Amino acid sequence: MAEPFIYTANELFEWLCGKPDFVLLDVRNEKEFANWSVEGPHLCPYINIPYFNFIEDVSDGIAMIPKGEKIRVVCSKEGSAKYVAEQLIANGIEDVGYLKEGIVGWGNALVPRKVNSDGDYELYQCIRPGKASCSYMLIAGGEAMVFDPSRNVEVYTQLAESKGAKIVRSFETHRQADYISGCQLLKEATGCTICVNSNDFEGADFEYEAVNDGDSYSCGSVEIKALHTPGHTMGSTSYLVDGKFLLSGDTIFIKSAGRPDLGGKWEEWARVLYLTLFVKMRDLDDDLLVLPGHFVEWDEANDQFLFVEKLGVLKQRVDAYQMVNELHFKEFVRDNMRQQPGIYTDIRRVNGGWVKPTPEEADTMDLGKNECSVSKYGKIGVSAEAQRQS
Repeated sequence: MAEPFIYTANELFEWLCGKPDFVLLDVRNEKEFANWSVEGPHLCPYINIPYFNFIEDVSDGIAMIPKGEKIRVVCSKEGSAKYVAEQLIANGIEDVGYLKEGIVGWGNALVPRKVNSDGDYELYQCIRPGKASCSYMLIAGGEAMVFDPSRNVEVYTQLAESKGAKIVRSFETHRQADYISGCQLLKEATGCTICVNSNDFEGADFEYEAVNDGDSYSCGSVEIKALHTPGHTMGSTSYLVDGKFLLSGDTIFIKSAGRPDLGGKWEEWARVLYLTLFVKMRDLDDDLLVLPGHFVEWDEANDQFLFVEKLGVLKQRVDAYQMVNELHFKEFVRDNMRQQPGIYTDIRRVNGGWVKPTPEEADTMDLGKNECSVSKYGKIGVSAEAQRQS
């Protein structure tokens, strides 16, 4: 009898970048499925039949699956998907695979894609499809630098090694709230220097080099300039690479801006964000290519599945940028923030080095798509907690 095969999260992502010809079967319970699911550039049939349906009556579960289709099974951690895949094979469905490490593996997947086409350096956007997040890696002159690394640090170290480069610095655009940073793991693996703005990392339980507005760094012959762009957090810092690319962190995205409520002072920080967008970034070249820390939907990507756009275009497109009046900007922020997930406070403590979860605990904390923007994607309103603290 044939057996189901195992596929990886990176393979699933590449399939979703092409023309997927299978049905994705998610066997998690309905609540988990509704809370977070697989997303990609192209559509494929995606159905939810909980695992217990197959435990209680295999034939009823199989009857719910479209006939004559290739089936790719997803569960939380792999075991349930393997069981269901085996049942499908045993009942005559021939082309069946299940996701290695389940939705946890999907959440940790990291896909580097080269951004630049010229210059004596290589700049990679490392897309984390499960979190809708982007980190970056610059390689030049035998050196490498990483910006906002995730915990899957092997991707960065292997890429650097394949290019004959040594990772010398790891930058944080801010203290992340939606995912656990990999900067401390990257330092353990490579000995690199962690560089952060101390406004976000004062008292952090790890060694770092403070980044200040206007500081310059070199990777080979490439200059990187730090620009303090507060508002999402008070330490938010963008990085200008080679005078061409602006790594904006969570300050500005392709269709939205960063939420300013993570410190519980949304109104005060909204004014700071307003001044960053309309004053600090006013004189930056409109031809700068913005590389954001997150995305919301795949329609933000270009035809190469990269998240990049000229700053001048974003000033016309981003909804927050249309609120030129400061009062209207604050009203827009107030009316367009989703409630902050409760886990964000714990993740920020981890990223300060004060809480040290096990790898399994970190996987659980990292589950779920980011909710870092303030935009018309969803008018859910500022959280009650934020209103009480403002």
